[in-house]
Amino acid sequence: MNEQTSLWQQDYQSADFAELCNALYERELGLLSELALSSAPSIQGRLKSLPHYIKRTAHSMLQVETPLKLDVQNASWSAKQSVQMPLNGQDTESVNKWYISVNLRHGLVVPIATESTILLDSIDRIDFEQQRFRTNLHGWFYFSAMAKNKATGQLLKPNKKVMIAACSGHCWLNTHRSNPMTPSLRELLLSCAINWRNFKQTLAI
Repeated sequence: MNEQTSLWQQDYQSADFAELCNALYERELGLLSELALSSAPSIQGRLKSLPHYIKRTAHSMLQVETPLKLDVQNASWSAKQSVQMPLNGQDTESVNKWYISVNLRHGLVVPIATESTILLDSIDRIDFEQQRFRTNLHGWFYFSAMAKNKATGQLLKPNKKVMIAACSGHCWLNTHRSNPMTPSLRELLLSCAINWRNFKQTLAI
């Protein structure tokens, strides 16, 4: 406990921690100002929780072991982008086999491909009876029959190239590299839970 407390104190006192928090605050407040929130309580609730999640994310980004380069000024990860979206080996059969082989647990970080990028999501519900699981943002995926999926996006099996692309916000437009998008605060926190040595497990954050 004392060691953990010491790590947090070191973070709070560091210039990198302060810069990360400032960048995250600036970005999140900008996003909040653009949302069409209908009531003051909903805005107040999000603002109230913001300090906790920003400090938690900044601390995790400074502590996690990752192949990614931390851009403190912009509160983001950076890495070399591949020419095309890294979808080799992501055929339905291979993805099915990977998820069937995993001892699925709540909180497992999974990649979801859209037309132009790869997003991070996490499992929040598992239905073994119907052989499916639900991700927090993208819905239900049947890991034994992908054709039945009603979720938005294409479920991928995690590998280093896929997860690097997702964490770094890499984008492709018409099969060509495009400007990266900025991952959300939630995605940044999820990126810190990735176990780069074993994608079938997650790290405690």
